[in-house]
Amino acid sequence: MRLLTRAGTMLLACTLLTGLSGSTGSAAIASVASVAASAPGLPIGGPALGTTGTVTAKGSRSLPVTVTAASFVVADLDSGAVYAARNPHLHSLPASTLKTLTALVLLPQLDPATVLVASQSDADVDGTRVGIVSGGRYTVEQLFQALLMMSGNDAAELLARAKGSRAVTLEQMNAKAVELRALDTHAITPSGLDGPGQSISAYDLALINRATMALPAFRRYIAIRRSTFGAAGGLHFAIENKNRLFRAGYPGAIGIKDGFTDAAQHTFVGAATRGGHTYIVTLVRADRTYGVQAAALLDWAFALGPAARPVGELVDPVQPGAGGRPRPAPTAHLAAGGGPAWLRGRGTQVAALAAAASVLLATLVLARRGRLRKRRRLPLPSA
Repeated sequence: MRLLTRAGTMLLACTLLTGLSGSTGSAAIASVASVAASAPGLPIGGPALGTTGTVTAKGSRSLPVTVTAASFVVADLDSGAVYAARNPHLHSLPASTLKTLTALVLLPQLDPATVLVASQSDADVDGTRVGIVSGGRYTVEQLFQALLMMSGNDAAELLARAKGSRAVTLEQMNAKAVELRALDTHAITPSGLDGPGQSISAYDLALINRATMALPAFRRYIAIRRSTFGAAGGLHFAIENKNRLFRAGYPGAIGIKDGFTDAAQHTFVGAATRGGHTYIVTLVRADRTYGVQAAALLDWAFALGPAARPVGELVDPVQPGAGGRPRPAPTAHLAAGGGPAWLRGRGTQVAALAAAASVLLATLVLARRGRLRKRRRLPLPSA
């Protein structure tokens, strides 16, 4: 009953969102309503992925002892089968792995030939910068290379303003996360620089990057090993792909994205293809050996035999109003700010959520009253 009570709390919180506005907020919340109505209480990806410990496929060998990250996921990129996970829904800071969500949202909207003009705020952003200068003119093609190869926070800021404003891009990123059912994710910055309330999980990183890998443009950018960068008419210089799998020469490496801040520690998304199989590995809260850990997990995955049975799945995106098999609903992971992470900043009210909250909470009240009678009105537990 505790999980159901948490689901009721999430829906009740949705009713408090009345008055918020946003161009994509209604669609995002409608998607959440569709998810929450399907099967309250089950963790996204399957029951085994609700663990805070480690789960591995039946019929597999032991995981490498070198894997010390607080949270990780190993999945088949094509089928979505999850074969190993540790605390997969642990809320963590994403660092620069969040740039993959930025790319997922912006790549379909921007023409690579479009020229964008940088501002001083772009050039002055904290953290890793590719070297954008205020007033410089850069093509979208150059900026996506800088974003995904060099992890340029300045490139992220400039791209985020390309479709109107930074705020619009962040709203689209959060709506996309809900659509993907990446409900542990909340974006505050387009670059992944730490921000209050920003979060992601290893499971969500796998969901997000299963989607990015379906974009030919994304796959092209992350495969580039070396390029040049510079403003039109200005000095150009060499840039290199920083992905640790590439740098280590891992066989079959596709790359994707590394991340680091002091608070987030090392975060990582990597993928490789061998023998007709493509596996994706995501790590959060890892130490500086994250590249070795990712390679060890990929080696483990490629050694799986046909008898290995998945522990869960990377769920499909929500299609509002579409039929199909029931999809599991999320466990309510509470964010640092208090309240479910998937509710923060999700846009405007939706009547369906309010109605669902009313029905569910009425059921909870009746159930609670029944239990209280049996317990001689014992005090309610604190929240």
